[in-house]
Amino acid sequence: MARLGTGIGWRPEIAEAVEGMPGIDWVEVVAENVCPGHLPASLVRLRERGVTVVPHGVSLGLGGAERPDEGRLAALAERAGALGSPLVTEHIAFVRAGGALTASSPVEAGHLLPVPRTRDALDVLCENVRIAQDALPVPLAVENIAALFSWPDEEMTEGQFLYELADRTGVRLLIDVANLHTNHVNRGEDPAEALAALPLEAIAYVHVAGGFERDGVWHDSHAHPVPRPVLDVLTDLASRVSPPGVLLERDENFPEAEEMERELGAIRHAVEEGARRRGAGATQGAGVRPEPRRGSLEAARERLALAQTAVLSALVAQAPVPEGFDRVRMGVQARALAAKRADVVAKVAPELPVILGDGYRAAFLAYAQTRPMTGGYRRDALDFAEHVLAGRPEDASARRAVREWWLERSGPRPRSHGPAVRLARATRRVLLRR
Repeated sequence: MARLGTGIGWRPEIAEAVEGMPGIDWVEVVAENVCPGHLPASLVRLRERGVTVVPHGVSLGLGGAERPDEGRLAALAERAGALGSPLVTEHIAFVRAGGALTASSPVEAGHLLPVPRTRDALDVLCENVRIAQDALPVPLAVENIAALFSWPDEEMTEGQFLYELADRTGVRLLIDVANLHTNHVNRGEDPAEALAALPLEAIAYVHVAGGFERDGVWHDSHAHPVPRPVLDVLTDLASRVSPPGVLLERDENFPEAEEMERELGAIRHAVEEGARRRGAGATQGAGVRPEPRRGSLEAARERLALAQTAVLSALVAQAPVPEGFDRVRMGVQARALAAKRADVVAKVAPELPVILGDGYRAAFLAYAQTRPMTGGYRRDALDFAEHVLAGRPEDASARRAVREWWLERSGPRPRSHGPAVRLARATRRVLLRR
């Protein structure tokens, strides 16, 4: 695997700051947020300077019961080609459930959810990863995720699960040390034990990010400074192996460039400290491979589909919490998913929070309680607008503006003057009438 060096997650909000940062060897971009034919000028300039760009997918759902969608795989492959990337990355997670395998309506989480560490889930994940590898023009690396809840009756530790996955598929691993810390707080899992079980030669690069703790639950926010415990996990990893690349993730509440540069400096220092320990003779981990299990893969997909549909329905559709799950933690996860939906829809359709003002968030959370997401965030925004109109808001000007917005986006083709102009006019009318 090529040496990547020190990098940062590229986001439009910090594009200019990233271009001016010293010592940035590479950047990672959310794959679904870039269009291959219209790359952001900042990314083009970074590539021209020799900075490596890696697309990081969030919507494949490799840990789901269904096989990976061919269209999503093709889109990820296209982005890898457009960016000249040496690899692409995704997550060990499921993001949707239901559908043909369960003869039920499909639902989406809008977020990454943990897969059970069971033989069924591992068998399905391994085949899904192989399908993805065959469809992609460059190597694939998959990331361990943070979790707010645990599955009952798991059969493997995280380290064993990742070791077996890498051993059976040859896939690279993207190790997120912030997620290891999250799982330590939320699930009582020892990061050192996970690291000791990993096939260290399979590590492609490392993620580092911040979060916060509330009521005994760690939230992997990507919107707060990197805490000392996460840096300590990074040092432990670097004492076992020299990571090919280390990257700082930040998705919200972006600080000044100087603060991000200080965090990058702390990350470099943590890696250097780990290298000193490794040089002093720190032992590397040795993975312990679980015994392989034989059985029908299609039957495993069906069992996994039923289990994931029950969990996701409890989180987004007010279905009963399945037996064995922590109801409090499931409630925390359900609220977190609804809040994320509200935040992302506000970014996808920024006119709606402007039109609805302070009432936007309460209105959206009320809508989310009874309307699971079924077609992505843009569809979610349209469905929310329909929900608002069905409720006939008392503010007539807001109702007209929402209707105008909905008509412009949901029709077979844009109305006169184009959507951008008409949306701007609708929003401006609401602001002037307040």
